[in-house]
Amino acid sequence: MPFPPLVEPADELTIDEVRRYSRHLIIPDVGMTGQKRLKNAKVLVIGAGGLGSPALLYLAAAGVGTIGIAEFDEVDESNLQRQIIHGQSDVGRPKAESARDSIKEANPYVNVVVHNERLDNDNVLGIFEGYDLIVDGTDNFATRYMVNDAAYFLKIPYVWGSIYRFDGQASVFWPHAELESGESAEAPCYRCLYPEPPPPGMVPSCAEGGVLGVLCASIGSIQVNEAIKLLTGIGEPLVGKLMIYDALEMEYRKLKVRKDPNCALCGENPTVTELIDYESFCGAISEDAADAAAGSTISVTQLEHMLKERENGERDFVLVDVREPNEYEINRIPGSVLIPKGEFLNGNALGELPSDKQIVLHCKSGVRSAEALAVLKGAGYADSVHVGGGVVAWVNQVDPSQPSY
Repeated sequence: MPFPPLVEPADELTIDEVRRYSRHLIIPDVGMTGQKRLKNAKVLVIGAGGLGSPALLYLAAAGVGTIGIAEFDEVDESNLQRQIIHGQSDVGRPKAESARDSIKEANPYVNVVVHNERLDNDNVLGIFEGYDLIVDGTDNFATRYMVNDAAYFLKIPYVWGSIYRFDGQASVFWPHAELESGESAEAPCYRCLYPEPPPPGMVPSCAEGGVLGVLCASIGSIQVNEAIKLLTGIGEPLVGKLMIYDALEMEYRKLKVRKDPNCALCGENPTVTELIDYESFCGAISEDAADAAAGSTISVTQLEHMLKERENGERDFVLVDVREPNEYEINRIPGSVLIPKGEFLNGNALGELPSDKQIVLHCKSGVRSAEALAVLKGAGYADSVHVGGGVVAWVNQVDPSQPSY
């Protein structure tokens, strides 16, 4: 389906720009006109992390004239395995500023706009306004739904990508798209593909499940490829299509995604007509987990005191780590035993735990342990508790000699 280009061409390219972009200019489909469109384009990239890093660098190298960076986080050492726009000297710096400096080094002709703030309902529409295209590199469902809805309300197309371990996905969501003929493209939005978020705790984040570093480059480059096609009006973009990539099998699949007439946002009778409470919609943890954790959450300093009492014979309890074995190898709270969360969900863990001792659960951050706690409470372990902040808080507040991840 041919789509018209998103932007008009700039008036001219300088001699230096012609030299820089010469390999684009000699491609007939891009040429001088296409490169002028890129120069005139304004693209906002959400996140300067795994997907945002290659996307920002390749958008800059391609000659996109104005690039916005929406990112509020700081560079952490664990980012450097995949977030190639940052370096060792950037650790501790705002990611948006680090990314800006790398872009300027890659292409000084690019205008970089830094939005060093967390996207929320109060600022997202104002930040998006004025951009021709959004490239979404977010890693949580609440922000993805907010990006989808805000882009829809402003009629801005956006290129979406997702990564986890060895798997990646990419698509273009543009419900307002029209073909060159002027007819509606009947294109879907993100909600057409995923009407509801997965149950809380069902899909681990990259921080919990990990991601192959180079996978970010694979999906990020697909996103930029789609952005260039949309901006210049060449090729057939992934509008109404979902690209799925399996890095282990080196396999790409492309599926059709149809516009859902019952979509809550872009359907015939929409129920989402303004920005909503996305954190509540997606939920960090299930209601059962939240109920179980209420009044049954202890801090790492409380746990440290309890462990000393157990060592002195003043208290007896079982400390259970519900992470995965590979995480347990990275760091651990001394005196803990490993029983992964999945063993609680399938019921096998209940046969391994004593009924005459208090059970104390922990995970990396407190999300998985809250889910496991709900299972324990339901099985009659009324005095069981979990550790808020998990092993991350333990390393930060109690034992900084251990590595974090």
